[in-house]
Order: sequence, then structure tokens, then C-alpha cells
Amino acid sequence: MFFKLLNYLDGYVTITLPEECLEKFVNLATTRGIYLWGITGAIGERVALNVRRRDVQPLRHVARMTRCRFQIMHRYGLPFYAGRLRRRRALVGGALFFVVVLYALSSFVWFIDITGNNAVDDEKIAGVLRKAGLHRGVPRWSLDTAKLEKAVMQQVGGLAWVGVTVDGTRVVVKVVEKVLPPDNGEHPVDLVAKKDGLIKEILVLSGHPLVQEGDTVTAGQVLISAAIPPPEIDEEDENNADMPEEDEQRPPVQYVHARGIVRARVWYDDYKEIKLEEKITRPTGREITKLCMKIGGKEIILMGPRQVPYTHYAEHAEVKRLPQWRNINVPVEFITVKYVEQDIYINKISRAEARDLAGDRAMEELRGRMPGNVKILQTKLQEVKTASEEDIVRVRLQVETLEEITVEKPHQPGGGGSGIDG
Repeated sequence: MFFKLLNYLDGYVTITLPEECLEKFVNLATTRGIYLWGITGAIGERVALNVRRRDVQPLRHVARMTRCRFQIMHRYGLPFYAGRLRRRRALVGGALFFVVVLYALSSFVWFIDITGNNAVDDEKIAGVLRKAGLHRGVPRWSLDTAKLEKAVMQQVGGLAWVGVTVDGTRVVVKVVEKVLPPDNGEHPVDLVAKKDGLIKEILVLSGHPLVQEGDTVTAGQVLISAAIPPPEIDEEDENNADMPEEDEQRPPVQYVHARGIVRARVWYDDYKEIKLEEKITRPTGREITKLCMKIGGKEIILMGPRQVPYTHYAEHAEVKRLPQWRNINVPVEFITVKYVEQDIYINKISRAEARDLAGDRAMEELRGRMPGNVKILQTKLQEVKTASEEDIVRVRLQVETLEEITVEKPHQPGGGGSGIDG
């Protein structure tokens, strides 16, 4: 590969000469230090071979001494292409004009990206930037990023930070919005159930309980309401109440931030299958690496085999690309592929081992769905039988836990299940 690259940069030609004087011609050229390669048969009784461009003139002396004339058939390499371009001045001028225009266009801003905003509208930020001098087609050297950042911060509300960066023909405006502090309890908040369960313990610190021990609740049901109803009136007071003004003196409903602890029995269920015979692959420790260079759609192998010598293998590829220049992507990639040989064997286990393995996997998956401080009360592992004997073991695991099931949710009058109209 390196030899071909040097010959391309220096230039080389393909010549033809009679077959009967090939041996004398090659021997005399070799003694004079002239390198010849690619000797192949040509049309008729002539042979073709390659020689460097700078060795063509010394080769003419060799031809005179051997009385053997040669003909130049083809010319290859950068010097010959450069000579052709000198004769095509219009093409060279057009290419230079294209490069100049491309460089001039790359000195202006054509793309403006605004990122990081959710509540603030893009058009509002873009309007402030236009007034500050940032718009499509503006020269890059005329931009003052500090001035743009200051203008956006002063004229757009709800922003905590603004950053403006220029990347080629693209200007990226990154903003960070202000984050309001979390709710401090001033607004009424209910405690609702985040999952189904059977109430085992309930401790109310503030609020009105809507459930009690032994009740079955579903996800989203209000457990402790933020609305505290007024105290109930005794029957004697109701019988003695003969003045309508007493209804007006009844205390109103109070709203608080509900707090408390509600523990419930929660059930989890999972199903798993394990095969008694399983095909397993494992690395043997042998591996081989191949290095390729990809130019456009053509792939050239620089190092390593053309075919993988392993029957079973795992492939790991790493691609490195040439860095982007301005907005031009150079279509050259260097690919490193590592082939790791794999050994395949059949792993056989008994039904008891498969049952235990399926139970362990089911428990591992259920623990991922449980909170960290959960208390497991009971586990039940049951094998699912089928009508016919199979090489698969099916199990169902049921786990009963005791856990905290409350989650805070803003209070909705009339919609939280409290039955209280504020």
C-alpha cells in the first residue's frame, strides 16, 4: 500500500517492448539501479512492465545499448494529472472559484440553534437575538457573544443562564431556565396509594384518614386527605338547635399538607421458563484482529486476514473517522475488527436445578420492581405443569411484602374521594 502511494505521488508509466529482448533489457536496467515491476504479457509478442517517471530517460540509454525500442502505453500518477489540469484552465479556474465561494460563505452565519428551553418560547428568544444583531447571513466576525448573552438575560424572563457559542456557520444558544423551589406544604396535598394492597398499618400525622386497617386499596386511591372536616354535632345539640344562625357558625373545612405513614401488604407475581438443555457459547481465548481503511464505498485491508479462520466467533468493530473540516466530511474511515473465537456446547441440567434457577431469576426480577426498604413476608414458588412432558420447566413465583405505599399528590376538591365539599 505504501509502495503504491509513493509511485502515485512520483508518477509511473507502463511501457511495452519485444519479448525476445526482455531478459537483456531487464538485466541491464537492474544493474543501473532502475526498478521495474508488473511484468505481464501484452498484445502479440510484446510484454508490458511499469517504471517510474524519473527513470524513463535513463531507460532510453538502456534501449539503445540493447537495440530494443520500447513504447509508452499509459501514464499514471499525480504529475501527469497535474499536467492535464494545466491544459484545462477553465476547469482549474472553476474549482478555484468554487473553493473561494465556499470559503466566503463559511464566513457567515446560516444556522441558529436554541436549546435548553421548555417554558420559554423559541421565537421570543430569537426576536431578542435579532434585535441584538444575530440573524442568518450576518458575518461571524461581527458577533459579540457577551453582548448577545447579556441582551437575552435582560429581556427574556425565566432564564438563569445563557451561553452563545459560534461553531462554523452555526450559532448555538444554550439557555437554562429557572427552577422553582419544591412545594413547602403551603398548598393542600393528599397522600394517595401508589400501588394496590391491603392496609396493615396507618399512622396519621396531619390530614383526614379515608381508610383504615384491613381495607383493600387500589393505585391512585386517596389514603389521607388534605381536607379536614369540622367536628360532628351531637344529636342533643341538633335537637336543641332551633336557630338557623347555628349553621352559619359551623367551622369551615381546613386544608393542610397531609402527612403520615401507611403500610400495606402488597403481592408481586412473576413467571419464568428454563430449558433443560441450553446452547451456551463461551470464548476460547483465541482472537485475531483485522485493520481496514474504507474510502467511500471501497474497503482496503491493511492488516489481518481476508477470511475469518474460526467457525464460530464474535465480532467487535471500532470505527475511527478523519476529523471534520469546516462542514466537509472526508469519506475516509479506519476500521479495527476483532474476531473472538467462540466454543458452543450444550448445558444439561435436572428439573430440580432448573426449578431453582427459574425461581432465582424470578426473584431477581421482582426485587427490581420492589422498593429498597421492603420487608418480604412470604414467598411461594409453584411449578406450572402441562399435559405433556417437555424439556422446559415453568414456574410462577408469588411474593408478599409489607411496604410503605403513600405518594404525595396535589389536593383536588371533590375529586380525592374525601366526600367533603369545601
